[in-house]
Amino acid sequence: MLMAAMMLTFNVAMMADDNRVITYDQLPQTAKTLLSQHFAKKVPLVVTMDWDEYEILYQSGEKVEFNKRGEWKSIDCRVSAVPSVLIPEQIKSHIKATFPGTTIIKLERDRRGYGVKLNNGLEVEYNTRFQVVEIDD
Repeated sequence: MLMAAMMLTFNVAMMADDNRVITYDQLPQTAKTLLSQHFAKKVPLVVTMDWDEYEILYQSGEKVEFNKRGEWKSIDCRVSAVPSVLIPEQIKSHIKATFPGTTIIKLERDRRGYGVKLNNGLEVEYNTRFQVVEIDD
């Protein structure tokens, strides 16, 4: 019985991390369009697909995640700036006014709102109306 319980636990853990490597051409068209417009000069290291998302990791360390429809979920540029055109104007304005001289190096979105990480280490969370709900260092 103990062995059966261990096998079941192992199988569930394996299914939870069901990423598989795919080709760039297998990405949804929406994702390919965004990548070709904003990351064209970057070299993809690996492209993976899970049951509900896609992830592209570049040799330079940047990582972009998309949902199953090809809409971006997370753009992590690590040390360089997230492409300005992808950042909502309300967030750009707030960051420029409140944290002058900083750069957004990571941008995430989900059904609750947006999250940004700045090059000074601060993280700012916004709700769907672009109101600040949390600032974390």
